Amino acid sequence: MHATPGAYVPDGHRSAIGRNMSETQWTKREKDIARKAFNAAYERECKAISQNVREMAVRINDPPDLWHILEYITKKREEIDEKYDYRYSVLPFVFARLIHEGLIAQEDLAGLSEEKLTEIRRIAELMIQSRVQES
Repeated sequence: MHATPGAYVPDGHRSAIGRNMSETQWTKREKDIARKAFNAAYERECKAISQNVREMAVRINDPPDLWHILEYITKKREEIDEKYDYRYSVLPFVFARLIHEGLIAQEDLAGLSEEKLTEIRRIAELMIQSRVQES
């Protein structure tokens, strides 16, 4: 799996409920759970992109069709690079987004502390509210 950089969020960034995210400690067990869920979402998303590219490739008729595939892959790579950030200080935001996008379920994070799960749920709810307001 390719490690990708993500968007920069300062270590002192305050979460949706006000806790300093850089102060949150992750146990070994929580780190294992987080890595498993993170990797599963990444793999799931990459497989979906691969499937889309295969379907697009079958429909290539003209040279512009090739460039359309390149544009698609480039756009998806940028999205992946921005989304998948494995710094512990931003993982609650990452997991909330992955839940919001349907790439993982809350059950995939079972075993994280209740504090972390509450934080992730809160952020996911804010994402839903924001999306509704934009509509």
